[in-house]
Amino acid sequence: MQLENKVAVVTGASSGMGHAIVELFACEGAKVVAVARRKERLEELAASLADAPGEVAPYPGDVSSREVNEGMIEFAQKTFGGFDILVNNAGIMDDMSPVGDATDEKYQQVMAVNVYGPFAAMRSAANAFKASGTKGSIVNVASVGGMRSCAGAIYCASKAALISLTKNTAYMYMADGIRVNCIAPGGIATEIATSMGMPNPAGYGRIKPVLDCAPEPGTAEEIAAAALFLASDAASYVNGAILPVDGGWMAG
Repeated sequence: MQLENKVAVVTGASSGMGHAIVELFACEGAKVVAVARRKERLEELAASLADAPGEVAPYPGDVSSREVNEGMIEFAQKTFGGFDILVNNAGIMDDMSPVGDATDEKYQQVMAVNVYGPFAAMRSAANAFKASGTKGSIVNVASVGGMRSCAGAIYCASKAALISLTKNTAYMYMADGIRVNCIAPGGIATEIATSMGMPNPAGYGRIKPVLDCAPEPGTAEEIAAAALFLASDAASYVNGAILPVDGGWMAG
């Protein structure tokens, strides 16, 4: 088992990629704090993995809150006696709007989850790793939208920010043995589109030719496998990497 005796915190754990990451990590022996807003989903996930080699502890909360980002790591330390891995997976879409149509409300909503959440969690994680002398691993889940225009202005900006934050943090804490890497998923079959609502017609019209070039959607399990590699000792010399998991979409 690749994560035996490791303690992980995974956000956005109630569905999609986060759900699959928690499942795989628990099956690989990790003790996992599963974070999301929907408490009942987390409890169902924990119950479904009761016989796994690892263990799952639900932690309901909204990652746009500083208190949640600090509390989930403190909870991991108190519940499982340590903290080794952070996976910032929680994220929401915008409505495909170009910058001229984008609203302050949507900007605040998307940036709070997609940028502030990982920022606050990474701050808490880095300080916890340093305080305990742990050579921890942080895995951020961004998007190919951070590298090409396949969504609206706000979403693409948020994921580009997360990619930049990944690289900066990897460099800053390299001497402490703290690794920070990023997955950039392409089109993955998850529930994230439900956070978009009705797309902006002008923005969607411009983005559609890019979307039409995408391969068939990938699975949440394929993202989980990438997260396992980056979080585990198998990637001990991988730091500051941006790993596209997109079926080759970015290669074109």
